[in-house]
Amino acid sequence: MSRNVDPQLAVKPKIAHYVLRASDLQQSIDWYGAVLGMQVVHRNPQICFLTYDDEHHRMALVQTPVTEAAPKGSPGLDHVAFTLGSLEELLATYKRLKAKDILPVWPINHGLTTSLYYEDPDGNRVEFQVENLATMEELQQFMRSDAFAENPIGVGFDPEKLLARYENGDPIEELLMQGSAS
Repeated sequence: MSRNVDPQLAVKPKIAHYVLRASDLQQSIDWYGAVLGMQVVHRNPQICFLTYDDEHHRMALVQTPVTEAAPKGSPGLDHVAFTLGSLEELLATYKRLKAKDILPVWPINHGLTTSLYYEDPDGNRVEFQVENLATMEELQQFMRSDAFAENPIGVGFDPEKLLARYENGDPIEELLMQGSAS
């Protein structure tokens, strides 16, 4: 049986995993276990494969012999982002990690998302985000707006203030607005 491959086939891959180099393999395994609930699937002295769901592995950590860190702003991966289902989940993550003395290095409301960025032991960033708008159309429209063009980064916020307002029962729609917890 012959087959023809269509070179115009629109491929839409999904992310399977990512690999990070680690200066201290065990320290990174512990951090990703605490932050993402990652579990070791396989480990040897040089590499560790981890997952948090039914994928065989979502990330791997490779022990690097390099001891000096790359200068901030060097080319490379800036961060990996994970979308959570609600503001409650984002704030529960904040409280859980804070109890382990893991604090966000950059709490920011991007307009389209409310995000908490954390740094692993080697300075790699992990972002937890919740979408601020109800539909994909609204999110895409916001990215094409003048407001986004004028400030594509967003507005910082105090996670403690946002948590207090959430626990006080303030309206979610209001809490997801930029400046609501500055």
